[in-house]
This record gives sequence, C-alpha cells and structure tokens, in this order.
Amino acid sequence: MKPVDVEANAKFKEMTTNEKQEEKQKTENPEYPRSVAFIISNEFCERFNYYGMRAILVLYLTHKLGYNEETSTVLFHIFTMLVYIFPLLGALIADGWLGKYKTILYLSVVYSLGALIVAIGAVPMNAMPVKLVTIVGLLFIAVGTGGIKPCVAAFGGDQFQLPEQSLELAKFFSLFYFAINAGSMISTTVTPILRADVHCFGDNDCYSLAFGVPAVLMVFSMLIFVAGRGRYRMQPPAGNMIFGVSQCITNAYKGWRQNRREKPMPHFLDYATPVVGQQMVDETKCLTKILLLYLPFPVFWALSDQQGSRWTFQATHMNGNIWGGYEIKPDQMQVINPLLILAFIPLFDYAIYPLLARVGVRRPLQKLTIGLLLASLGFFLSAVVEMRLEQLEPTALPDSPRMAHLRLYNGMPCRYDFSGEFTGESGKLTGKSVRRQSIEPLAMWSNLTLHVPHFKEYEFEAQSQSSKCGNIAGTIRLQPGKSVSYFLARDALLEFPDGLDSVQNVNSAPLIRTLVNTPLDEGPMLLKTPAPGLPGIPLDSANLSAIHQVPLGVGELNINGKRAASFETRNGGLYSLLVQGNAHDGYKYNMLEVVAPTSLSILWQLPQIVIMTAAEIMFSVTGLEFSFTQAPISMKAVLQACWLLSVAVGNMIVVVIAELKFVGSQSAEFALFAALMLINLLIFLLLARNYKYTNATTTTEQQQQQQQQQQRQQMEEEFLKEVGLQNIIDKMEWKKRESGGQIDGIDGEGSYRNAAFDHGLDPLDAQASHSS
Repeated sequence: MKPVDVEANAKFKEMTTNEKQEEKQKTENPEYPRSVAFIISNEFCERFNYYGMRAILVLYLTHKLGYNEETSTVLFHIFTMLVYIFPLLGALIADGWLGKYKTILYLSVVYSLGALIVAIGAVPMNAMPVKLVTIVGLLFIAVGTGGIKPCVAAFGGDQFQLPEQSLELAKFFSLFYFAINAGSMISTTVTPILRADVHCFGDNDCYSLAFGVPAVLMVFSMLIFVAGRGRYRMQPPAGNMIFGVSQCITNAYKGWRQNRREKPMPHFLDYATPVVGQQMVDETKCLTKILLLYLPFPVFWALSDQQGSRWTFQATHMNGNIWGGYEIKPDQMQVINPLLILAFIPLFDYAIYPLLARVGVRRPLQKLTIGLLLASLGFFLSAVVEMRLEQLEPTALPDSPRMAHLRLYNGMPCRYDFSGEFTGESGKLTGKSVRRQSIEPLAMWSNLTLHVPHFKEYEFEAQSQSSKCGNIAGTIRLQPGKSVSYFLARDALLEFPDGLDSVQNVNSAPLIRTLVNTPLDEGPMLLKTPAPGLPGIPLDSANLSAIHQVPLGVGELNINGKRAASFETRNGGLYSLLVQGNAHDGYKYNMLEVVAPTSLSILWQLPQIVIMTAAEIMFSVTGLEFSFTQAPISMKAVLQACWLLSVAVGNMIVVVIAELKFVGSQSAEFALFAALMLINLLIFLLLARNYKYTNATTTTEQQQQQQQQQQRQQMEEEFLKEVGLQNIIDKMEWKKRESGGQIDGIDGEGSYRNAAFDHGLDPLDAQASHSS
C-alpha cells in the first residue's frame, strides 16, 4: 500500500468516526424546527389568495369582462388545467436545478405579480385592455401556484430530522393541511362579501378589492417565507425520478425495436434492463401497473372542479335568502366543501369505514369505486335542480328568432280598451282583428307568443272608459326576435326598447325601471336604494328604457324631495315602477314584475355538494393512500406528478364538452357528465378486477433496503472524493479483466448506478484490494 493511500484511508476513517459521533450527539435531543412556522404561515396566505380569487373568478368573467357563461366556464377550466400542469415544471426545476427554497421564492414573485395584475385590472380605467390584463395575470398565477405546489410541503418535511422526529413530522403535516383548509374556508367566505357588499368606483360591487386583499396577502406570504431563510434546512437538488422513468421507457422502446425478434422478453420494459438496470425496470413496472388504474381518474376531476364554475353559475339563478334575512352569495357556496372535508375525514375514519368493513368493503379500490359512484349521483342531483330552474326561468326574451314580445304599460289614471292583430291568444298575426282587450290604470298587458316572421307595423287605438282621459292612437312596431314595450302617458303612446337583452339573472342584482307620468315641470326625481349610505339615483323622466341595478330590500322614489312611491325588490327580479299624478293631487304607483324573482332556494344545492364532498373523501384521500402504499419509495414523486396531471386532463375534458356543445341545455350537460361517470366507473371496474395488491410490509422492507443502499452509496461518494477516483477505476478494471465480465450495461446491474457498489466493492477495503 502506498503511504499516501494509507494516510488518506486513515484520514477517511477518522473523519467518518468523528462525523458519526457529532451526528449522534445532534440526534439524541433534536430541537423542533421553528422554521416550519414560516412555512405554515406562508401556505395559509397562499391558499387564501388562490381560493379567494378562484371563488369569484367566474362571476368576474361574466359580470365585468362580458363573457357569457359558456366562455367563462372554458376560461376557468383552462386556468385550472394550467394550475395542475405547472407542478411538473416546478418539480423539475426544484429537483434538477434550483432546489426547493429558490424555486418557491422565485415562483412566489411570479405568483404575486399575477395576483396584483388581476387586482389592478379590475379597477375601471379608460383605455385599459382589461381582458388581456386579466388573462396575463391568470397565466402568472397559474405558473406561480402550480410551480410551488409540489415544493412547499416537501420543503417543510426537509426541516425535520428523521427518524427521530417522525411524530413531529406527522403533526406538521396535520397543521399544514389545516392551514390549507383554513385559508380556503376564510377566503371563500370573505372575498364574496368584499365583492358584493362593498361598493367602489361608482359600481354596486368591488371586484378590485375582492382581488386586491388576497393579492396583498400573497405578497405578505412571500415576505414571511423570506423572513425564515436563516432558520431553514436546505437540501441540494437531488434529481428527479421522472427523468429516470422517461429513460427507462425510451430505452425499452429502443431495445424492443432491436431485439424483439432475436431476444424476445416477457415484458416490454425488460428491454431496458441492460441500460438502466433491473431495479429501475421493476420499479417502473410497478408504476405502470398503478398508472393503468389512473386512466379513469380525469373524469372524476372533470366533475369535481365544476363546483367552482357550473355549480357557481347554478347558484346565481337561485334564491340566496335564508333564515333571518341572511343572504348566501352564490360564490359562498364553495366554502361548504372545505368545511365538510374537515368534518368528514374523522367521520369516515371512525364511523363510515368501519360500517363498510362489516359489509366487506375494506380494500382501497372498493372505496375508489364508491367514490366514483357518488360523484355520478351528485351530478344527477345537480341535473334535477337545473331542470327545476329551467322550468322556473322567466321568459325575458323571445326563445325563437321568429317570435316577438310586446308589453303595454298604462300610466294613465283611466282604464283603456283596445284591439288589434297583436292581441290574439294564439299569437299568430292573421291580418284580422280579434276580440278587444283592456288594461287597467297603472297595470301591464303583454303578449309573449307573437309569431313575427318579419318586421311589421300595426295601427293601435285605445279608447278611454272615463271622460277625464282622452283616446290614444299610435303605431305598434314588431321585429322578429325582439322585445318591445309601449307606455301610455300624457295621452300618447311612447315606444321604448325593453333592454332585456342586457338583463343577467343573478340573485344579487335586482333591476328596476321607473315609468313616470307626471307634469314635465315637476322634479327632480331621485331613486333611493335600500342600501343605507348610498347616494340616490337621479332619474330622467324622458329616458324610459333606463334600467337601474339596486340592492335587495325596500326603497323609494322621491319627487321634489317628497316620497312619491315605495318598492321592495327580491333576488333576480326585473321590476317596472309605474307612477302617476302630481304634487297637488298626490301620486299613485304600482310595482310590476317583468321578470319574476328567483324562487328556488340556494339550499337545494346542499345535497349535491354533500354527496360530491363524500365522493372526494372516498376518491381523493383513498386514491392518494393507495398510490403511496403500492408504489416503490423512489416512484412516489412521479405518482404525485401523474395525480396532478390527471386533474389537468379532467379540466380539459370540461373545456372540450363545453366547446363542442353536445347538448342543448345545462341540465342535459349535467346528466351527460353523470352518465359519462357511470361509463367511467365500468371501465375502472374492468381495470381493477385483476389488480394484485403489494404487501405493505414487503414494501416497507424494500424501502428500508433502498434507504440503506442510498446511505452506503453516499459514503462511497465521500470516500471517492477523499482518496481519489483513479484507485477505484484501477480496481474495477482489474476485476473486469480477471472475470472476463463487463462492469456496466449488459451485466444487468445498470450503468446509471455506482459501479463499485454494484459489484460489492467496499470503499474501506478498496485501497487494500488495489495494493494486493
């Protein structure tokens, strides 16, 4: 043995002994890592921002950006899809380049910029391309939240010393999960209130504040994360197994093309063994066996994620008023899901699962099947609720391009009789006069079934039944597919467009039109809204078509500072307030419903939400548990990536179905998704029928052996750095010549592994072997 080698070997042994003693002293009483407080606080703020922004997103896209419900749904699910695709990028950056800390920090900056861009875009400013600004902001948010998603929990786990702090680690993940749900619950409760109950920039809502508060909290979360830098334990990038799996599959394809005839193998992946080694092939086989069961999973996420889009739109068409006058806003219904999740997890663990075990449902795949079935049931219930809403939906506009709506409002103090082709009950304009109709003072007459294939004019004459009112004559003009109204006032027939094409059936925005027949010199007129502290709406008696959005409740119309009429509005209604008279004789008024208010209670959504949440517990929690108990330890990160990818694919399914418009109504679309889930359930049953479970004990032992191998390999690498690589290479070449074998590749042990370890060469006796 050379003197320099002996000295290096002794130095290595001394170094190893000292390091072991120091490590033993450190691990006897490890301190609880205080750094996790920064990580948990950061996660709470980040989840508050994400779920708060997500809760009001579809309403913002429709009410402020002018998209219809179909386009808003598509944009929402494209955004969600990107949120679950970018975790793959974040994991690759963290594991292969920057490490977890820098990845979280840099992408949090991108995330914060996106949240601020969306908030600023919601501020009404001239010449701002609001749609483009919003899309750019959402893209930044998707990159940021998606990129840090796979890193934060893992970075928190890195702060603990294992196995000594295993219990503390479990408590950390409990607190981490609690922070996620707490942020979600609070934000989905608060942001809808900021949106609807705060008024800013002259609007009856304040989306800029609703986006701005979560955005500021996101910036604060980034500052919290940076503040803990000096306390963090940071692990260097360790590589990502996704590359290993890709290499295995790629080499298997190459080997199959070259050797499938001369050297056929029992399994496709076996062709990669000469390149990547038997262990990598076996682990990839196990991975593919699990991923085969993942094929039906995207359909579940296609249903689950519609709670934030389609079900929110459904809630906007329902009555949010409940006991005691409290109003539930449509976007607040999303808070029920995290609340139920926190309640259902212990309920299922201690009550539901033991009951299912008594009837033979014990295995994870059985629970997954029940979860898929519950998701289908939840969407069948949503289809039933939607069908009821469609039955109650008011006829605001003609449902055919060859139909027309006609409404006559009598603002005179007398009853009028009139006749014309437009008064027929059949709705068909035959060119013949039909029976006479009458309209009472301050009342409305309407015909919503007029068949009008082309534009046409009709003479109108109304005869007064009182001497104090004169007869009124004029012309009725009807256009196909349009809704038109006329106001009988000041002995004349006044025409105005209904404006119903701009009416949105949202339960938090009643609309009112004032039709006033008073002397022209009387005024000013002020519409006082029910909301205290808000200024009144000044009215122009000549602008009959003006529709004003008012808060829920009781309001009044003032003329010359005196109350001339009072009114009460309800969710989703469109009202016409008719006022007639003068200051001397007094005023008379009548409130008419043009579009009936929402009558179906929003609480009817509870059954479908409860069932969908139960499905999520049965499917999501059980699916993750199944994946991580059946997979090799080295493949858990890859499975996590595939799990998130299935969520992205599920959102793409929603986009495709919404864009292709397979069905003609929303209720039919809900039923389509429910039927699709049943088909998906049958496919899952076929795939799971022949699955053989991996014994958990065996898996644990294999994982322990892998950990021991990794520790041994780490010692080798330290030794090689200390004594030099050339000695080991010489020894391997000597053994290769002596055995006539080969070191890597075709001997089945794999060139991607350390060759000295694969051949049983102990680092501590390598030098002695070489000198011999």
